[in-house]
Amino acid sequence: MNTSVDTAFMRRAIALAAANVGRTGENPSVGCVLVKGGVVIAEAATAEGGRPHAEEQALAAAGAAAEGATAYVTLEPCGARSSGAASCSERLARVGVARVVVACADPSRFAAGQGEARLRGEGVPVEVGLLADEAGAALYAEYRPAV
Repeated sequence: MNTSVDTAFMRRAIALAAANVGRTGENPSVGCVLVKGGVVIAEAATAEGGRPHAEEQALAAAGAAAEGATAYVTLEPCGARSSGAASCSERLARVGVARVVVACADPSRFAAGQGEARLRGEGVPVEVGLLADEAGAALYAEYRPAV
């Protein structure tokens, strides 16, 4: 879809992530904005030290209201967690988000298409690439995950 509304919400997610760059340990700083009916219902960035992830925090803040929302995420939601906890893509699908808009794909072994595939497999539409250049330059230029 990628409307001007999508662009505005993704820019908000990028701003959230940018505020935590350098504070998230080995994890990248990710921003997540949950929107329903054109209104932000929750937002978060990866916490200091890298946990919890942005999506995890935003979903917890939104609670049941996350069902049917659109998630704007600066980096592909993880498809697996090193801790064995539920991945962000699993959490997004489980609560029933209507759509996920992602700025940048994640080459990490915990994502690398797994997050997108999990969401699509659960019937959640995923759009990748909105403001990828902007997000990549601001947030992930130095991100070199172990693959």
